[in-house]
Amino acid sequence: MSTLLVVYSADYLKYDFGPGHPFTPGRWEALHDLVSSLDLKIEWVESTPCADDDLLRVHDGEFVEAVINASSNLTVPYAGFMGLATGDVPTFKGMHDASKMVCGGSLLAGELAVSGRQKRVLQLGGGLHHAMSDRASGFCVYNDLAVMISGLRAKGCRVAYVDIDVHHGDGVQAIFYTDPDVLTVSLHESGQYLFPGTGFVDEIGEGEAEGLSVNVPLFPGTTDDSYLECFEAVVPEVLAQFEPDILVVQSGADAHVMDPLAHLCLSTHAYDKIFDRLIELAESITGGCIVCTLGGGYAFDSTLRIWSMLAHKLAGEDLPENLPHAWLKRWRQHIRSSRWHSWHDLSSAPESPDRNLHIRDANRSTIERLNSHLIRAN
Repeated sequence: MSTLLVVYSADYLKYDFGPGHPFTPGRWEALHDLVSSLDLKIEWVESTPCADDDLLRVHDGEFVEAVINASSNLTVPYAGFMGLATGDVPTFKGMHDASKMVCGGSLLAGELAVSGRQKRVLQLGGGLHHAMSDRASGFCVYNDLAVMISGLRAKGCRVAYVDIDVHHGDGVQAIFYTDPDVLTVSLHESGQYLFPGTGFVDEIGEGEAEGLSVNVPLFPGTTDDSYLECFEAVVPEVLAQFEPDILVVQSGADAHVMDPLAHLCLSTHAYDKIFDRLIELAESITGGCIVCTLGGGYAFDSTLRIWSMLAHKLAGEDLPENLPHAWLKRWRQHIRSSRWHSWHDLSSAPESPDRNLHIRDANRSTIERLNSHLIRAN
Protein backbone atom coordinates (compact mmCIF):
# COMPACT_ATOMS: atom_id res chain seq x y z
CA MET A 1 0.00 0.00 0.00
CA SER A 2 1.49 3.35 -1.06
CA THR A 3 0.82 6.66 0.63
CA LEU A 4 -1.58 8.91 -1.23
CA LEU A 5 -1.26 12.66 -0.78
CA VAL A 6 -4.71 14.26 -0.46
CA VAL A 7 -5.06 18.03 -0.39
CA TYR A 8 -8.06 19.41 1.50
CA SER A 9 -9.25 22.20 3.77
CA ALA A 10 -12.45 22.59 5.74
CA ASP A 11 -12.46 26.11 4.29
CA TYR A 12 -13.44 24.59 0.94
CA LEU A 13 -16.93 24.39 2.43
CA LYS A 14 -17.10 28.19 2.38
CA TYR A 15 -17.37 27.96 -1.42
CA ASP A 16 -21.14 27.98 -1.04
CA PHE A 17 -23.69 29.53 -3.39
CA GLY A 18 -26.49 28.96 -0.91
CA PRO A 19 -29.44 26.60 -0.32
CA GLY A 20 -30.84 24.91 -3.38
CA HIS A 21 -27.80 25.49 -5.58
CA PRO A 22 -26.61 22.26 -7.29
CA PHE A 23 -22.95 22.92 -6.50
CA THR A 24 -23.34 22.24 -2.81
CA PRO A 25 -20.24 22.01 -0.60
CA GLY A 26 -22.00 19.16 1.19
CA ARG A 27 -20.57 16.85 -1.49
CA TRP A 28 -17.02 17.78 -0.46
CA GLU A 29 -17.88 17.46 3.22
CA ALA A 30 -19.39 13.99 2.78
CA LEU A 31 -16.51 12.90 0.56
CA HIS A 32 -13.92 14.02 3.11
CA ASP A 33 -15.80 12.04 5.75
CA LEU A 34 -15.96 8.99 3.48
CA VAL A 35 -12.30 9.07 2.40
CA SER A 36 -11.30 9.53 6.06
CA SER A 37 -13.26 6.36 6.86
CA LEU A 38 -11.46 4.20 4.29
CA ASP A 39 -8.67 1.76 5.00
CA LEU A 40 -6.21 3.68 2.86
CA LYS A 41 -2.76 5.02 3.66
CA ILE A 42 -3.35 8.74 3.24
CA GLU A 43 -1.28 11.77 4.10
CA TRP A 44 -3.58 14.75 4.43
CA VAL A 45 -2.10 18.05 3.27
CA GLU A 46 -3.80 21.27 4.34
CA SER A 47 -4.60 23.64 1.50
CA THR A 48 -3.52 27.26 1.68
CA PRO A 49 -4.95 30.17 -0.33
CA CYS A 50 -3.21 31.00 -3.56
CA ALA A 51 -1.68 34.46 -3.88
CA ASP A 52 -3.36 37.15 -5.94
CA ASP A 53 -0.38 36.94 -8.29
CA ASP A 54 -1.28 33.30 -8.95
CA LEU A 55 -4.78 34.37 -9.94
CA LEU A 56 -3.50 37.18 -12.12
CA ARG A 57 -1.46 34.76 -14.23
CA VAL A 58 -4.76 33.47 -15.64
CA HIS A 59 -7.45 36.03 -14.71
CA ASP A 60 -7.86 39.68 -15.70
CA GLY A 61 -7.23 42.19 -12.93
CA GLU A 62 -10.56 43.92 -13.53
CA PHE A 63 -12.41 40.63 -13.07
CA VAL A 64 -10.53 39.76 -9.85
CA GLU A 65 -11.31 43.24 -8.50
CA ALA A 66 -14.99 42.70 -9.31
CA VAL A 67 -14.99 39.40 -7.39
CA ILE A 68 -13.30 41.09 -4.41
CA ASN A 69 -15.94 43.82 -4.40
CA ALA A 70 -18.80 41.37 -4.78
CA SER A 71 -17.39 39.38 -1.87
CA SER A 72 -17.80 42.43 0.34
CA ASN A 73 -21.36 43.04 -0.83
CA LEU A 74 -20.27 46.09 -2.82
CA THR A 75 -22.09 46.96 -6.01
CA VAL A 76 -20.27 45.67 -9.07
CA PRO A 77 -21.07 47.58 -12.27
CA TYR A 78 -21.92 45.23 -15.13
CA ALA A 79 -21.58 42.19 -12.86
CA GLY A 80 -23.61 40.09 -15.26
CA PHE A 81 -21.13 40.70 -18.06
CA MET A 82 -18.49 39.15 -15.80
CA GLY A 83 -20.68 36.13 -15.01
CA LEU A 84 -21.39 37.31 -11.46
CA ALA A 85 -24.73 37.67 -9.66
CA THR A 86 -26.32 35.13 -12.02
CA GLY A 87 -28.32 32.00 -11.34
CA ASP A 88 -25.24 29.84 -11.92
CA VAL A 89 -22.84 32.09 -10.00
CA PRO A 90 -24.68 34.08 -7.33
CA THR A 91 -22.36 36.25 -5.28
CA PHE A 92 -21.81 35.58 -1.59
CA LYS A 93 -19.82 37.13 1.23
CA GLY A 94 -16.25 35.87 1.26
CA MET A 95 -16.45 34.50 -2.30
CA HIS A 96 -12.98 35.77 -3.23
CA ASP A 97 -11.27 34.15 -0.23
CA ALA A 98 -13.19 30.87 -0.58
CA SER A 99 -12.27 30.66 -4.26
CA LYS A 100 -8.63 31.44 -3.50
CA MET A 101 -8.55 28.53 -1.04
CA VAL A 102 -9.82 26.10 -3.69
CA CYS A 103 -7.31 27.47 -6.21
CA GLY A 104 -4.54 27.21 -3.64
CA GLY A 105 -5.36 23.55 -3.08
CA SER A 106 -5.03 22.76 -6.77
CA LEU A 107 -1.84 24.80 -7.08
CA LEU A 108 -0.38 22.94 -4.09
CA ALA A 109 -1.44 19.56 -5.52
CA GLY A 110 0.47 20.26 -8.72
CA GLU A 111 3.54 21.42 -6.82
CA LEU A 112 3.52 18.28 -4.67
CA ALA A 113 3.27 15.98 -7.69
CA VAL A 114 6.33 17.44 -9.40
CA SER A 115 8.34 17.84 -6.19
CA GLY A 116 9.27 14.16 -6.06
CA ARG A 117 7.53 13.68 -2.72
CA GLN A 118 4.73 11.55 -4.20
CA LYS A 119 3.79 11.30 -7.86
CA ARG A 120 0.07 10.76 -7.31
CA VAL A 121 -1.93 13.55 -5.68
CA LEU A 122 -5.67 13.94 -5.14
CA GLN A 123 -7.13 17.42 -4.69
CA LEU A 124 -10.33 16.77 -2.73
CA GLY A 125 -12.08 19.76 -4.27
CA GLY A 126 -11.73 22.04 -7.25
CA GLY A 127 -12.27 21.19 -10.87
CA LEU A 128 -13.76 24.63 -11.64
CA HIS A 129 -13.11 24.32 -15.35
CA HIS A 130 -15.68 26.79 -16.74
CA ALA A 131 -14.23 30.02 -15.34
CA MET A 132 -12.77 32.21 -18.09
CA SER A 133 -9.94 34.70 -17.79
CA ASP A 134 -12.41 37.59 -17.61
CA ARG A 135 -15.61 36.08 -16.23
CA ALA A 136 -17.15 33.46 -13.98
CA SER A 137 -19.27 30.73 -15.52
CA GLY A 138 -21.07 27.50 -14.74
CA PHE A 139 -20.68 27.43 -10.93
CA CYS A 140 -17.01 28.45 -11.29
CA VAL A 141 -15.64 31.77 -10.00
CA TYR A 142 -11.90 31.31 -10.55
CA ASN A 143 -10.36 28.52 -12.61
CA ASP A 144 -8.32 26.49 -10.13
CA LEU A 145 -7.17 24.09 -12.85
CA ALA A 146 -5.75 26.94 -14.92
CA VAL A 147 -4.03 28.33 -11.82
CA MET A 148 -2.43 24.92 -11.24
CA ILE A 149 -1.41 24.46 -14.88
CA SER A 150 0.01 27.99 -15.00
CA GLY A 151 2.05 27.22 -11.88
CA LEU A 152 3.35 24.03 -13.46
CA ARG A 153 4.21 25.88 -16.65
CA ALA A 154 6.20 28.39 -14.58
CA LYS A 155 8.28 25.43 -13.40
CA GLY A 156 8.98 24.44 -17.01
CA CYS A 157 6.55 21.50 -17.16
CA ARG A 158 4.68 20.34 -20.25
CA VAL A 159 1.17 19.68 -19.02
CA ALA A 160 -1.46 17.32 -20.40
CA TYR A 161 -4.98 18.01 -19.16
CA VAL A 162 -7.76 15.42 -19.49
CA ASP A 163 -11.30 16.42 -18.58
CA ILE A 164 -13.94 13.71 -18.10
CA ASP A 165 -16.65 16.01 -16.76
CA VAL A 166 -19.89 15.71 -18.74
CA HIS A 167 -19.60 19.43 -19.57
CA HIS A 168 -16.92 20.70 -21.92
CA GLY A 169 -13.81 22.04 -20.16
CA ASP A 170 -14.18 25.35 -21.95
CA GLY A 171 -12.36 27.64 -19.52
CA VAL A 172 -9.18 25.58 -19.38
CA GLN A 173 -9.22 25.18 -23.16
CA ALA A 174 -9.69 28.92 -23.76
CA ILE A 175 -6.96 30.01 -21.36
CA PHE A 176 -4.34 27.71 -22.94
CA TYR A 177 -5.64 27.73 -26.52
CA THR A 178 -2.38 29.15 -27.91
CA ASP A 179 0.09 27.53 -25.48
CA PRO A 180 2.22 24.86 -27.23
CA ASP A 181 3.19 23.32 -23.89
CA VAL A 182 -0.35 22.53 -22.72
CA LEU A 183 -2.50 19.77 -24.23
CA THR A 184 -6.21 19.88 -23.34
CA VAL A 185 -8.44 16.86 -23.96
CA SER A 186 -12.13 16.94 -23.10
CA LEU A 187 -14.65 14.10 -23.38
CA HIS A 188 -18.14 15.49 -22.81
CA GLU A 189 -21.74 15.52 -23.89
CA SER A 190 -21.95 17.45 -27.14
CA GLY A 191 -22.40 21.19 -26.81
CA GLN A 192 -25.22 20.84 -29.30
CA TYR A 193 -27.30 19.52 -26.40
CA LEU A 194 -25.64 20.77 -23.20
CA PHE A 195 -23.98 23.76 -21.53
CA PRO A 196 -21.61 25.42 -22.31
CA GLY A 197 -22.40 24.86 -26.00
CA THR A 198 -18.77 24.44 -27.04
CA GLY A 199 -16.21 21.67 -27.39
CA PHE A 200 -16.65 20.65 -31.01
CA VAL A 201 -14.08 18.72 -33.01
CA ASP A 202 -12.94 21.76 -35.00
CA GLU A 203 -11.77 23.55 -31.84
CA ILE A 204 -8.14 22.40 -32.07
CA GLY A 205 -6.02 25.29 -30.79
CA GLU A 206 -4.29 28.13 -32.60
CA GLY A 207 -0.82 29.13 -33.72
CA GLU A 208 1.93 26.93 -32.31
CA ALA A 209 -0.73 25.12 -30.26
CA GLU A 210 -2.80 24.04 -33.26
CA GLY A 211 -3.75 20.41 -32.73
CA LEU A 212 -3.34 20.61 -28.94
CA SER A 213 -6.99 21.21 -28.06
CA VAL A 214 -8.78 17.90 -28.51
CA ASN A 215 -12.51 17.56 -28.06
CA VAL A 216 -14.68 14.44 -28.05
CA PRO A 217 -18.32 15.59 -28.04
CA LEU A 218 -20.53 12.60 -27.31
CA PHE A 219 -24.12 11.92 -28.25
CA PRO A 220 -26.73 12.01 -25.44
CA GLY A 221 -27.44 8.53 -24.11
CA THR A 222 -23.86 7.33 -24.59
CA THR A 223 -23.24 4.25 -22.41
CA ASP A 224 -20.09 2.55 -21.16
CA ASP A 225 -18.96 0.66 -24.26
CA SER A 226 -19.17 3.58 -26.68
CA TYR A 227 -17.57 6.02 -24.23
CA LEU A 228 -14.66 3.69 -23.55
CA GLU A 229 -14.22 3.03 -27.28
CA CYS A 230 -13.96 6.78 -27.92
CA PHE A 231 -11.57 7.21 -24.99
CA GLU A 232 -9.25 4.52 -26.32
CA ALA A 233 -9.44 5.86 -29.86
CA VAL A 234 -8.19 9.29 -28.80
CA VAL A 235 -6.62 9.70 -25.37
CA PRO A 236 -3.67 7.26 -25.36
CA GLU A 237 -2.36 8.41 -28.75
CA VAL A 238 -2.57 12.16 -28.15
CA LEU A 239 -0.94 11.82 -24.73
CA ALA A 240 1.90 9.69 -26.09
CA GLN A 241 2.52 12.11 -28.97
CA PHE A 242 2.58 15.13 -26.65
CA GLU A 243 5.01 13.59 -24.11
CA PRO A 244 3.91 15.59 -21.05
CA ASP A 245 5.75 15.83 -17.76
CA ILE A 246 2.53 15.59 -15.75
CA LEU A 247 -1.07 14.56 -16.30
CA VAL A 248 -3.80 16.74 -14.76
CA VAL A 249 -7.28 15.18 -14.63
CA GLN A 250 -10.58 16.91 -13.98
CA SER A 251 -12.58 14.00 -12.57
CA GLY A 252 -16.16 15.17 -12.93
CA ALA A 253 -18.67 12.47 -12.02
CA ASP A 254 -21.67 13.93 -13.84
CA ALA A 255 -21.52 11.67 -16.90
CA HIS A 256 -23.09 9.02 -14.67
CA VAL A 257 -26.57 7.87 -15.65
CA MET A 258 -28.06 9.12 -12.36
CA ASP A 259 -26.86 12.69 -12.77
CA PRO A 260 -29.79 15.12 -13.10
CA LEU A 261 -28.02 17.85 -15.10
CA ALA A 262 -26.91 15.90 -18.19
CA HIS A 263 -27.75 13.02 -20.49
CA LEU A 264 -24.82 10.61 -20.70
CA CYS A 265 -25.44 7.17 -19.23
CA LEU A 266 -22.20 5.88 -17.75
CA SER A 267 -22.10 3.38 -14.90
CA THR A 268 -19.60 3.17 -12.07
CA HIS A 269 -17.96 0.32 -14.01
CA ALA A 270 -17.00 2.78 -16.75
CA TYR A 271 -15.39 5.10 -14.21
CA ASP A 272 -13.53 2.14 -12.75
CA LYS A 273 -11.96 1.50 -16.16
CA ILE A 274 -11.38 5.18 -16.97
CA PHE A 275 -9.45 5.76 -13.75
CA ASP A 276 -7.38 2.61 -14.30
CA ARG A 277 -6.46 3.73 -17.83
CA LEU A 278 -5.57 7.28 -16.81
CA ILE A 279 -3.25 5.98 -14.10
CA GLU A 280 -1.74 3.44 -16.51
CA LEU A 281 -1.16 6.17 -19.08
CA ALA A 282 0.46 8.39 -16.47
CA GLU A 283 2.76 5.53 -15.46
CA SER A 284 3.85 4.91 -19.04
CA ILE A 285 4.07 8.51 -20.26
CA THR A 286 4.81 10.82 -17.31
CA GLY A 287 6.61 8.37 -15.05
CA GLY A 288 3.50 8.17 -12.89
CA CYS A 289 3.06 11.90 -12.27
CA ILE A 290 -0.69 12.59 -12.03
CA VAL A 291 -2.93 15.05 -10.19
CA CYS A 292 -6.69 14.54 -10.02
CA THR A 293 -9.21 17.15 -8.95
CA LEU A 294 -12.93 16.77 -8.48
CA GLY A 295 -15.49 18.54 -10.68
CA GLY A 296 -19.17 18.26 -11.48
CA GLY A 297 -21.42 15.59 -10.03
CA TYR A 298 -24.92 16.34 -8.80
CA ALA A 299 -26.39 12.96 -7.85
CA PHE A 300 -25.11 12.62 -4.30
CA ASP A 301 -24.81 8.85 -4.11
CA SER A 302 -23.18 8.14 -7.47
CA THR A 303 -20.85 11.13 -7.17
CA LEU A 304 -19.52 10.08 -3.77
CA ARG A 305 -19.04 6.49 -4.90
CA ILE A 306 -17.12 7.55 -8.01
CA TRP A 307 -14.82 9.98 -6.21
CA SER A 308 -14.05 7.57 -3.37
CA MET A 309 -13.35 4.93 -6.02
CA LEU A 310 -10.80 7.36 -7.47
CA ALA A 311 -9.09 7.59 -4.07
CA HIS A 312 -8.73 3.81 -4.00
CA LYS A 313 -7.31 3.75 -7.52
CA LEU A 314 -4.74 6.46 -6.82
CA ALA A 315 -3.73 4.67 -3.62
CA GLY A 316 -3.27 1.43 -5.57
CA GLU A 317 -5.89 -0.42 -3.56
CA ASP A 318 -8.78 -2.65 -4.63
CA LEU A 319 -12.32 -1.60 -3.77
CA PRO A 320 -13.91 -3.42 -0.84
CA GLU A 321 -17.35 -4.81 -1.55
CA ASN A 322 -19.25 -2.39 0.68
CA LEU A 323 -18.94 1.18 1.82
CA PRO A 324 -18.25 1.86 5.53
CA HIS A 325 -21.41 1.17 7.52
CA ALA A 326 -20.87 4.05 9.95
CA TRP A 327 -20.47 6.49 7.08
CA LEU A 328 -23.64 5.23 5.41
CA LYS A 329 -25.52 5.71 8.65
CA ARG A 330 -24.28 9.30 9.01
CA TRP A 331 -25.23 10.29 5.45
CA ARG A 332 -28.24 8.06 4.81
CA GLN A 333 -30.67 10.98 4.51
CA HIS A 334 -28.79 12.24 1.44
CA ILE A 335 -28.71 8.89 -0.38
CA ARG A 336 -31.41 8.19 -2.93
CA SER A 337 -31.64 4.42 -2.46
CA SER A 338 -31.88 2.80 0.96
CA ARG A 339 -30.51 -0.38 -0.64
CA TRP A 340 -27.30 1.30 -1.74
CA HIS A 341 -24.28 0.03 0.16
CA SER A 342 -21.65 -0.95 -2.45
CA TRP A 343 -19.35 1.11 -4.66
CA HIS A 344 -20.77 -0.20 -7.90
CA ASP A 345 -24.25 0.45 -9.24
CA LEU A 346 -26.94 -1.92 -8.07
CA SER A 347 -28.24 -2.32 -11.62
CA SER A 348 -27.37 -1.22 -15.12
CA ALA A 349 -29.18 1.53 -16.97
CA PRO A 350 -31.97 0.22 -19.22
CA GLU A 351 -30.65 -0.18 -22.74
CA SER A 352 -32.22 -0.20 -26.19
CA PRO A 353 -30.01 -2.18 -28.62
CA ASP A 354 -31.15 -0.15 -31.64
CA ARG A 355 -30.61 3.17 -29.86
CA ASN A 356 -27.19 2.06 -28.61
CA LEU A 357 -26.12 1.15 -32.14
CA HIS A 358 -27.26 4.56 -33.39
CA ILE A 359 -25.33 6.32 -30.62
CA ARG A 360 -22.26 4.16 -31.19
CA ASP A 361 -22.26 4.99 -34.91
CA ALA A 362 -22.77 8.71 -34.21
CA ASN A 363 -19.82 8.72 -31.80
CA ARG A 364 -17.64 6.82 -34.26
CA SER A 365 -18.44 9.43 -36.89
CA THR A 366 -17.36 12.12 -34.42
CA ILE A 367 -14.01 10.38 -33.90
CA GLU A 368 -13.47 10.21 -37.66
CA ARG A 369 -14.14 13.94 -38.01
CA LEU A 370 -11.87 14.72 -35.06
CA ASN A 371 -9.05 12.69 -36.59
CA SER A 372 -9.38 14.50 -39.89
CA HIS A 373 -9.01 17.86 -38.13
CA LEU A 374 -6.00 16.66 -36.11
CA ILE A 375 -4.32 15.17 -39.17
CA ARG A 376 -4.63 18.47 -41.02
CA ALA A 377 -3.24 20.33 -37.98
CA ASN A 378 -0.19 18.05 -37.79
